[in-house]
Amino acid sequence: MPRILTASTAAAGARRRFLATALRAGRALPALLLAGLAAAPAAPALAADAYPSRPIRLVVPYPPGGATDIIARTLAPELSRLLGQPAVVENRGGGVSVIGTDIVARAEPDGYTLLMSDQALMTNPALQTHLPYDTLKDLAPVALIGPAPSVLLVHPSLPVHNIQELIALAKASPDTLQYASSGNGTSTHIAGEVLKQVAGIKMAHIPYRGAGPALTDVMGGHVPILVTSIGPALPMIQSGKLRPIDVSSTQRSPALPDVPSRAEEGLPEAVATGYWGVLAPAGVPDEVIGKLNGAFNQIIQLPEIREKLISLGVDPTGGSAQQFGDILNQEIPKMRQIITSAGITID
Repeated sequence: MPRILTASTAAAGARRRFLATALRAGRALPALLLAGLAAAPAAPALAADAYPSRPIRLVVPYPPGGATDIIARTLAPELSRLLGQPAVVENRGGGVSVIGTDIVARAEPDGYTLLMSDQALMTNPALQTHLPYDTLKDLAPVALIGPAPSVLLVHPSLPVHNIQELIALAKASPDTLQYASSGNGTSTHIAGEVLKQVAGIKMAHIPYRGAGPALTDVMGGHVPILVTSIGPALPMIQSGKLRPIDVSSTQRSPALPDVPSRAEEGLPEAVATGYWGVLAPAGVPDEVIGKLNGAFNQIIQLPEIREKLISLGVDPTGGSAQQFGDILNQEIPKMRQIITSAGITID
């Protein structure tokens, strides 16, 4: 069979012939030149600083229109500007974020497929026993966008103005109070259950399909208490239609600076905060993770981006990939314990 000559074999042959001729002629080639010619690879490896060289897709594991989608579409144009390549938002909803998350977990670990995640990333391991991926092993943290606490609201007719008054009322009338959330297994449901467990009170949970219907019923006086995301509730709080009691975080939310935090009210064990962040498939090179992390941290410091995130109830703190990874490692077992203790299931 005739030998097939390729560009690489031809180049290698040329190098050998040149070396042999040089040695016969007694030329004193520098040692570095000899070593470089002998060891030069046939095809240079792609430099890390060449990333990105093509579009990046930012997968949102929900349909368009929700908070996670809005956050992704707020960040994507600036990511495109900083990295010089299009950042395209791709909605892949289904399975309470499982379908979209699995797409990212199975993608090539090259930094061109990213996940925009919310609290479901931390609760799904306890709520869904047969996930097609391992959250901590198959995904790599890229950047924390920020925590997003829930806010506890009451109808103005309810005679409570702080968390201690609410606890006293619940203890005086066990099993009579009800609270609404945006659905079984949501971060707002979990925030309500954590308060019940820590404070030792009983309140019946009324799940709704989303924050909108829950807000409508609480404003109408059908349910007296609501635990919900800050963003959808801001207009009702500002208009006085609902009274904020506290936010379920360690510190106050920049969206509600006059509303005390759960820890500030003396209930640090009842803190239950959601988080938004960006992840990639496990195995993405550290240099690429670092480049992406730096870009996202720059983006969330832009005044117009910060303002938008705060209006959605997110505290745009940012942070390193390692910090986001630490949060995942702490929150996943914490959520598992809360969900198991409360007997929370999803529809």
